[in-house]
Amino acid sequence: MITPPQTVGNNGERSSAPKQADWELDFYSRPILEADGKKRWELLVTSTPTPSAPDCFRFEKRCPAGDVNSTWLAAALREALGTANEQGWMPPRRLRTWRSAMRTMVQRAASELGLEMIPSRRTYALLDWLEERERDLYPLDEGFMAGPLAPPPAPIATPPLPLPEAVRGDAWGWAALPLGSLREAGEWPMGFNGLLPIPEAMDPELPVPGLRLFSQTRALALAGWVGGLEPVRLRVNAQQLILDAGQDDSWLVSDLGQGEADQCRDALMDSVSRSRGLQFISVQTTPDSQRFDGFWMLRDQPEA
Repeated sequence: MITPPQTVGNNGERSSAPKQADWELDFYSRPILEADGKKRWELLVTSTPTPSAPDCFRFEKRCPAGDVNSTWLAAALREALGTANEQGWMPPRRLRTWRSAMRTMVQRAASELGLEMIPSRRTYALLDWLEERERDLYPLDEGFMAGPLAPPPAPIATPPLPLPEAVRGDAWGWAALPLGSLREAGEWPMGFNGLLPIPEAMDPELPVPGLRLFSQTRALALAGWVGGLEPVRLRVNAQQLILDAGQDDSWLVSDLGQGEADQCRDALMDSVSRSRGLQFISVQTTPDSQRFDGFWMLRDQPEA
């Protein structure tokens, strides 16, 4: 395992600044037939939780099937912004949406409101909420139709692209961190990052697998590039280590020997079964550096 850096604490004090977070959005039909025989359409918005702000803003609104367009969506998002403001939330920094079929409509609505829309599968909180609603809410509706609601995007069929030469760094390594140490990641010295809250009930000794990237001269630039990719999950395909990112991108990190591929695959599968699929990517100048130029927690969502 790698050793996490010493934490730089602030005596446990939390900032009293107004709440702000990215938003995750899903605007799509649900497995429920309305009285008119048409499928229910629904807008769901949730803020992205972070270790320092684990509470979430949530907004939901039904849309008549005949009004599914960017005009209705923009009006609903304007309502969501007003509701968020009443609850002490600032407008979101970014708006992520994971359904490629709705990308253009969401982009038009977001542009009308001056919101930055990012096509991305880093919508872990939204997919958890959808799973919860499919399990606990929708089956109680008399119009419910049995079937999966919103599985993660289908596995990418196109070959992954090689990482550009300029951002490959000097070296990479496969490692693990104890889950308990990740709860303190918000206090680590780091630049670009994408941290996730860690449930307290999870065993702090569980190993979380991850990828370490090193570059003595370009670590910050490399971290900025990785962050711009919207990293989603690491996976092993045959003898290749793949990074899935964005809405439907995949990148070849490295070819692996058979033993190395088996080790990485086993570690990732163990994380799915024991720690909700948690993973990480870090960017540092050297293996001994106490600073992360970039650090992202990832999740391999179970596929329906």
